[in-house]
Formats: sequence, structure tokens, C-alpha cells
Amino acid sequence: MEQPQYHLFHRQRVEQEYARLYDEIGLGLTTWSPLASGLLTGKYRGGTIPEGSRGALKNMDFLHTTLLDAAKNDAVAKLEPIAQELGVSVAQLAIAWVAKNPRVSTVITGASKLSQLQSNLGALPVIDKLTPEVLARIDAVTASLAQ
Repeated sequence: MEQPQYHLFHRQRVEQEYARLYDEIGLGLTTWSPLASGLLTGKYRGGTIPEGSRGALKNMDFLHTTLLDAAKNDAVAKLEPIAQELGVSVAQLAIAWVAKNPRVSTVITGASKLSQLQSNLGALPVIDKLTPEVLARIDAVTASLAQ
């Protein structure tokens, strides 16, 4: 078991570095930060750190550059129509994308409020809606920004 960070903008370790280990030793993943510290919720698209958000916490200043990254926030905006077509939020789409990976055993969502947990659980029925075509559309928006 490995516990890597994994989300639409952070993929290299899971998809490339560990690739041979899945079949060789049966590596399974318990991933964290499927929402990229909140970036994939869309709350940072305005170019500011909202009060009460994770990014507003004093010990989270190191996240500001990532959370306010214009290209990534533009990509989040481009995910909105895909999410709307599926009847979900971008956050639910992002969590479902992580959970869809057959190498992922568990997704740690890191919700800090009951409402966030309830919303995150709404990602479960979305997993089956992520067809190869939908996944290709998501990749077209995000893959070039992933590390």
C-alpha cells in the first residue's frame, strides 16, 4: 500500500513512477487531496483566497501559489460544463476521477465540514458515468497541467 497525493493536476507518481509495481507486487493506493487542497472545487477561480477556506489558514500560506494558479483555475472553469452534463459539481467530478482509477483502493477526501463530506459522497454514483469519452474530455482540459 502507498499513500500518494493524487488528483487531476498531480498524477506522475501514481500513473508513471509506480506503474510497474501494480502488477509486480499488487500495489494498492490510498490517495489523498483529490481536490488539490480545494483548487478543484472552483472556490479559488476568482483569483482570491476566500475567508474560511483552507487556503486562508495561516499555516497554509505555502498553498497560495498553487491555489491561485491562473492556468489551473482556467482548467477548473473548463471542467464545469463536463460536470454539469453529468449533473454534478466539479468537486464531485474530480473525486470520481480519482476513484475511477483501478489502482486506487481508497480516496481520503479531507473534508472539514459535514456539508463537504455529504457533497464528496455524491461522487460515488459519478464513477460509473466516467466513460472513456468523458475521461478523454477531462484529460484534454487537465493533462497538460499535470505533474
